Amino acid sequence: MTILQFGEGNFLRGFADRMIEGMNRSSGFDGHVQIVQPREKESDAARLLNARGGRYHVVLRGIEQGTAVERIEEIRCVRGVLNPKRDWAAIETVARDPDLRIVLSNTTEAGIVYRPDADTFPAKVARLLNVRFKAGLPGLRFLPCELIERNGETLRDCVLRYVEDPALRRWIESDCIFHNTLVDQIVSGRPDPESAERYAQLLGERDDTLVCAEPFHFWAIENGQDLEAECPLQRAGFHVVYPDDLTPYRTRKVRFLNGAHTALAMAGHLAGFTCVDELTRDAVFGAKLRRLLFDEIFPTVPLPDDEKRAYAESVLERFANPYAHHRLLSIALNSVSKWRVRILPTLLDYLEQFGRLPDELTASLGALIRFYRSGEAVDNPEILAFFKTGPAVEAILARTDFWGMDLTTLPGMTEKVGARCG
Repeated sequence: MTILQFGEGNFLRGFADRMIEGMNRSSGFDGHVQIVQPREKESDAARLLNARGGRYHVVLRGIEQGTAVERIEEIRCVRGVLNPKRDWAAIETVARDPDLRIVLSNTTEAGIVYRPDADTFPAKVARLLNVRFKAGLPGLRFLPCELIERNGETLRDCVLRYVEDPALRRWIESDCIFHNTLVDQIVSGRPDPESAERYAQLLGERDDTLVCAEPFHFWAIENGQDLEAECPLQRAGFHVVYPDDLTPYRTRKVRFLNGAHTALAMAGHLAGFTCVDELTRDAVFGAKLRRLLFDEIFPTVPLPDDEKRAYAESVLERFANPYAHHRLLSIALNSVSKWRVRILPTLLDYLEQFGRLPDELTASLGALIRFYRSGEAVDNPEILAFFKTGPAVEAILARTDFWGMDLTTLPGMTEKVGARCG
């Protein structure tokens, strides 16, 4: 099977391409990945991968079931990287390949857009589908990995906006499948210089395309049950599920993983910590993290308790990963919008269920206010300018443009947040 992949970056190479390699080795799969750069300017990764014939290594390092692990895997399924400006004829040849079945993508959240006068990623897809349609070949299955809600449906809708031929449009709508997906893995990319030197010695070569990733991985592919017959991801041992609805899994990730990050990052930074793993080793913050995960977030996620408990435990291990070097200040970027999306829905659900505000989630808003008052925050200039005026807590909570609602209307919110932000 040929797989066309838009995106040569670390994530897809450490996530999806590693899974394809795993299927090739353990499940009799014969998958080959042809990467296409989404942008015309040649990237360093593309140049280096082409020089190595597409061959590279993935290092999995982190905590698994309480034990530190580090494994090196060689990836041989990638054919190389094509440039959309220089190699378009070759890309069209791939589109006419009868063995082409799947299109992967990770073009960042800004990649799936419609701009009528721009050669966007969806515009390129529309052109390639036209080539395949005219060749009389079957439709394709799309697995977008961009971190936007309903990513498959959004990609399909953008592609169709570039299509004028009614027959091509009908073919895309009837013969092509655009799955909504959710991906979950931290792929950190290049190792630090000391680790890179050690890996060079272990491998007997210097691989400047080597990618580091955490062992944890999860891929939810909506309505993808029939995909397993073609791509035996589960049979190869990968944590892949095919739900009818992604929503509970998205809620799980946003609330447990992203929400806990946002809830602790600013308080942790103000307390003098630098990276997430330091917080997990601290008695005070380690206890706060457990209360967040198991007492406050856990009851608001609509999944079976055993699934939620396993995921929450995995978050503890991922936060404790000594190799991730996940800086608190990086997590704290644009925290007003993050708090609104990642924490407020959990807080509201908890309040509805128990009739009281959750202590740790409420305290996180107090930490946000202290952090923004400190002048260290990076966010929208208008938001930063507002905090520079020294507004009272009540004025901050009343900003419906920040939070989507007036938080002073929540019973006890002003008092509890005020007590936490000094």
